[in-house]
Amino acid sequence: MRNLHRAYLSIGSNIEPEFHLPKAIQMLGEYGEVKAVSSAWESQAVGSDGPNFLNACVLFVTDLPPYELKEQIIRDIEAKLGRVRFADKNAPRTIDLDIVLFDDKPLNVEFWNYAFVAVPLAELIPDFCHPVSGEKLSRVSGQVQSQVWIVPRVDVPVMQK
Repeated sequence: MRNLHRAYLSIGSNIEPEFHLPKAIQMLGEYGEVKAVSSAWESQAVGSDGPNFLNACVLFVTDLPPYELKEQIIRDIEAKLGRVRFADKNAPRTIDLDIVLFDDKPLNVEFWNYAFVAVPLAELIPDFCHPVSGEKLSRVSGQVQSQVWIVPRVDVPVMQK
């Protein structure tokens, strides 16, 4: 029997996000177990003048290591939802899935600086400590919410009932 891993994923979309965000979460459930999902949050695009993003974070349980999770599941979902990669990494996109934490280890600490990651992730693990500052995510979330525009979108159902 393979070991199960806890992967926290950041999911975002700014092309038809009300469709693509819940659809990506539904599709994740076809590959493994979605244990928890944050609310959907709307924020302005970072690094471009594109449309606003909707983002959420998901706790996903898998038996795959990070590289295989990315190549076998994340890339497959992104492709099925029409993700096109451009030279401009900030270009609008149908869906973007990133591994933020894998078995409680951050894979890219740069993500933690963004409200669109810190705020929804804090809903799922408020007492987790920021990998650089050591502050609890709930505190980091509060700080970034006071610095940038980010609003909850309770009208967007992220999980199918």
